[in-house]
Order: sequence, then C-alpha cells, then structure tokens
Amino acid sequence: MADVSDADALIESFDVEPGYFDWARFGPLSRAVRDEMSADAELLGTGRTAGIDLVGARSAEARELIARLLGVPGDEIVLQPSTTHGLLHAMFGLEGTVVVPAQDFPAVRVSAARAAAARGVLSVREIDPADGIVTTDAIVEALTDDVTAVALSLVDYRTGALVDLAAIREAIGDRLLIVDAIQAFGVVDIDWSVADVITGNGYKWLRAGRGTGFARFSPAARERIEPVLSGISGMRGDAGSLGVPGVLEGAAAYSVAPSDPLAASRLTAALREIDQAGVSLVAGLVRARAQEVMQLADRYDVPVLTPRDAHAGIVTLLPVPADASALAAALANHGVTVTARGASIRVSAHVGNGPDSLLQLGDALADAASRRVSAVDFGGDAGGMGGIGGIDGAEVFTIDVIDLPSEVSPDGDEAVDEASAFSPDDEADIAVEPDEEVVIATIEVADDDLDDVAFDDAAFDGDAPHDASGAPRTEI
Repeated sequence: MADVSDADALIESFDVEPGYFDWARFGPLSRAVRDEMSADAELLGTGRTAGIDLVGARSAEARELIARLLGVPGDEIVLQPSTTHGLLHAMFGLEGTVVVPAQDFPAVRVSAARAAAARGVLSVREIDPADGIVTTDAIVEALTDDVTAVALSLVDYRTGALVDLAAIREAIGDRLLIVDAIQAFGVVDIDWSVADVITGNGYKWLRAGRGTGFARFSPAARERIEPVLSGISGMRGDAGSLGVPGVLEGAAAYSVAPSDPLAASRLTAALREIDQAGVSLVAGLVRARAQEVMQLADRYDVPVLTPRDAHAGIVTLLPVPADASALAAALANHGVTVTARGASIRVSAHVGNGPDSLLQLGDALADAASRRVSAVDFGGDAGGMGGIGGIDGAEVFTIDVIDLPSEVSPDGDEAVDEASAFSPDDEADIAVEPDEEVVIATIEVADDDLDDVAFDDAAFDGDAPHDASGAPRTEI
C-alpha cells in the first residue's frame, strides 16, 4: 500500500517549472522517462542483438503494467501509436448504431463518422446534453434496440466532467462500452473492467511523450468488433506467410504494425512510477490539486464550469466575456501555462503542482480581479443620484477605468481641480503618480430623456461637499 514516502517520491519526480497547469494538453516528460529513453537509445545504437532484444522487451512490460493498472488480463492489451488508433480499430469493426456525445473530443466523434461513411454498416447517433456534460440519463434517452455501443470520454476534455462509468455500464446492458481514457488513465481510480474497449495515451498525465498509446479489448469486444484494420503485427504466421493469414488471438489482433520500442520504453518508465505510488494515491492527490484550483477561482469570483463532485484534474474556468481576455493575459504575465479555448480557460493540475505553482495561479487571478470593472448600482430615491427621471443608472452612467503613465502630464505638477471643467471632448494634462489609477465618470443622458430629468440643484451644486442624500460627494 502506498504511504507518505510514496507520495513524496512521486511529487519529487516532477521537475517542470512552477506554473505549469496544462497537463491535459501535454505532460512534460518525467526525469525517469527521459533517463530510460536515453539508456535504451544507447542500447539500440550498439547494434548488438542483446541490446536490441532488451529494448524490444519493453513492449511486453508496458502491456503487463497497463493490464495491472486496469485490472484486466494481459492478453486484452495492445499497444497503439495513439488513442485515436485504438478508437479507429473499434469503430471500423463495429456494426449497428453507436451513441456518441456531440461535444466530445473529435477522436471519438470523427472515428465513428469515418467508419460509418466507409463501411456502411454503422450509424452514429449524437447526444448533446446541457453544457455538453454527459449524464447517464442523457445516454438512456438515446438507447433504442438498434444501439450496439456507446462511446465517450471518461473525462471531458472541455469541462473536466467525470462520467459515472459504472452507472452507464448498468444502464446500457450488454451493449459495448467504448471509452477514451486519455484524460483519466493513471489519475482516476475506478473499476475499469466495466468498459469493453479502453483507449489511451501516455503523453498527457503519464508524462511519457507521444507515441505511447494503448487499447484494451475485452472478450465481448473481440466477439463483436471485427479486426478490420489488422496488419502484419496482428496476423498469425510471419513475414514469409503467403496469402492472407488469420488474426492473432486476443487484443493483438487490433494491431497494424510493430510498436516503437523507444515509445514502449518511455511508457514503461512512466507506468512504473504510477504503479509504485498506486493509482488510488495519485487520483487523490490530483483531485486535491484540482479542488485547490477551484478554491482559488472562488476566492476571486471566477465561475467554474467543472462539476465539483465529479472531476479529475481538469478545472475549466468560465469568466464573464468582459473578464476573459484580462484573465488570460494575467495568467500569461504571471508565468502560468493553461489552455484558453474560446471563452473558457482550462486549468489542469497534477500531483507536482505544489505551493509555488498555486501561488503563481493565485497571483494571476488576483491581478485579473483587480482590473475587473464591476457593475455599479445607482438605485436610490429621487433626491439622490438614482431615480433621475425614472432612468436606470446602468443606462446613464459609463465608468472607464484607465491606467495613465506618469508622462501623460509633462508638467507633472498641475491638475484640473473641478470635475465640472471636463467634457468628453476636452483635452487636459493630468498629473498622476506612477501606477496611480484614474477613474473617469461620464454621465450620458439620451436627448429624448432630457425633458424628463429633474435635477436637484443642491445635489449638483459645485460648492456643496455633499449630495442631496447627505453622502460625501467625490470629485473626479
């Protein structure tokens, strides 16, 4: 069982620069992965049979480690160049109707569509639940007698939502369950055996680099998914076999060509680190980091799209449109690496995101919050600023917040005394100190409304220190 020392060892294995919160896009290679790859590359450079065979054995070791982490037999695992390769094997060999989320990652949707168009034996039925977050109920609503499979991502790449795989398994009955696990494998602790096809890659959360894909095909999957794309490494016999040999037993049938031994070497090293620490420990630490990100977002009033009770390491922030660009800029300025996609900002936290990284993220969020322009409520009785002629304050007041550099005023010591001296068309030198914030308030009243506006002379008397309500009057 993993203990504190295992956690410390895993955390110390992260030597990426602080502020990296983009593991859902790419996981910088771990030190162990880099060392293993370098050592095996040297062996492949010797030309000695023993060295070449030793590196070649990494493929079998990687399959066994994947099988152990998934809790399935080793013959159900096959290495693939990518997650998509595994999905293509599944979709091209499938018949009937497959249900897929309309907003899922293209690897799922496009693979299904390509297979349907190419073979004519598969139909695709898309579901599009609210916010694109897949629920068991949304899947159940799409089930009909012709549905033979359901395909989805375990963790949604956009929202970070974690589906209830066990509930989906129970709901769909004996239909095949095909899972894209790239955002979950190694950092989510679930019963993987409920899925019939599992595809993934080690270049994100495993920190193994690209080319480290894999797939699991259960006995039920192998019975119903024809190995249409099976190639030389998936056939019986050898290179000298004539004709079209049959396919191998087990998941090996869903293989096109021999796997890259150096990719297998990297994947093996990465899997060893996860296996040694334990998936349960890793999953717990990843969730804790994600929750710390959510807490920071809450502190600075940045809306979070990711479900609080069903997530892994991805936290998707959904700032209001007016704040999005400022937040993205603040994150970049503070050295925080994330993925900005449209109006959302995806922050993906891993075990190695320690206090330094979280501090940078917090500073960036605080910086963005300090520049936020909030709506001002000018409501009040007719004697105050609100209630002027029945016009809503939000309609007549525009507040611009600007940072003026010190060189705005070449004289540096003269300023206009009265706000009444300004008009939108005036030009004036303003003396400000460096980093001083200047707030300019402009009252805009539509011409058609002027006859309905009743001003209280006392409230707008230039000599009065207070407005009609008795509140101190601030001059700008």
